[in-house]
Amino acid sequence: MVSPIKKNRKEEILEAGLEVFAKQGYYNTTTAHIAEKAGISQPYVFRFFKTKEDLFIAALERAFDRILQAFKNITEESEQTGDQMVQAYEELTVTHPNEIVLQVIGISITDEAVRNCTKEWLSRIRNYVLERFRSAGIENPEREVTVFIAMGILCNISYFIDLPELFDM
Repeated sequence: MVSPIKKNRKEEILEAGLEVFAKQGYYNTTTAHIAEKAGISQPYVFRFFKTKEDLFIAALERAFDRILQAFKNITEESEQTGDQMVQAYEELTVTHPNEIVLQVIGISITDEAVRNCTKEWLSRIRNYVLERFRSAGIENPEREVTVFIAMGILCNISYFIDLPELFDM
């Protein structure tokens, strides 16, 4: 069993990684940057994450999981389910803006492990939203979930490059 101190330290490293990766990108970030942000030594980072890639993937998974959890917190099943998910996502962009940035960075990285992580989580989110749209009785749910995901990605890009007019609706 992992001690509470070690568990907390791992969480601190992970949250520091989320912030530093979001600000500096994947390729410009080193584990030394993350260690500095977490207030620890660089070798201590490697006690929890074997490589920078492992730490990035853990941060990316955290980002995607927060999105999925925000969608799961919507319990009402109705034609407004999609709108409620958009609202939950918009709230997440305020409370956890680094998650939005990390998604865009994750999509742009060609390393196989990162690409696989991004594909897996986007697929999970798509499948969950599709299931919710079907159970809510939304007409043509496959098309609607595609539009929902596409609009979300466009929203992320707009946010990431600070071009709000790209997503004016």
